[in-house]
Amino acid sequence: MTIRRLSVIGFDADDTLWQNEQFYRLTEGHFRALLADFAEGEQISERLLEAEKRNLAHYGFGIKGFTLSMIETALEVTEGKVSSEVIGKILTIGRDLLSHPVECLPQARAALEALRGRYFLVLITKGDLFDQERKLAQSGLGDFFDAVEIVSDKTATTYRRIFAKHGEGAEQAMMVGNSLKSDVVPAIASGAWGVFVPHELTWVLEHVERPLEAPRFREIETLGQLPDLIAQICSAPD
Repeated sequence: MTIRRLSVIGFDADDTLWQNEQFYRLTEGHFRALLADFAEGEQISERLLEAEKRNLAHYGFGIKGFTLSMIETALEVTEGKVSSEVIGKILTIGRDLLSHPVECLPQARAALEALRGRYFLVLITKGDLFDQERKLAQSGLGDFFDAVEIVSDKTATTYRRIFAKHGEGAEQAMMVGNSLKSDVVPAIASGAWGVFVPHELTWVLEHVERPLEAPRFREIETLGQLPDLIAQICSAPD
């Protein structure tokens, strides 16, 4: 028997290390209020989600794509009657998202402190480059990471590339995050460990079933449990 080796640990950022979705929810609430004369709130949210789905291939993930989707939805819901004033307000609430304060999640710093120096830590996040760089800088967590990878999407190929670049391949790597679809399932498909840390607010497009049959799937309640989990994995013989 051989002892399992783990050399690289990847971390998601939004809603894994700091709050993110709650700000989108607040912005969507403001957006619904702006269009309240034209449609019910739930209908507006449904139309917005459909626009986001359509636009992911064009705009990618992040605030800028979300803002453009709000404008597109406003034009659709009002049948082109939306005023320039409302469009201006949509641009303002979208811009406000780009400057919201960074609120680190409980135990994020403690987990990183416990793992720093023992493993190669890499932040793997998707979204707008400038926004992700801003949040990392304001979070105060940047110094814990040995590398930062801001990607357009997270797939098994993405993880294989990153874990080969910063380590000895996916089989000796782990990805930690709140999204089963982006952080866990594709990481496991690449050959890495996938650790799911649920967040009470997760974008609906990131929902998939837990890969309960996958040997390298793990779930913890908080990041504070991560160091013990890693110790258990590394001490268990193959």
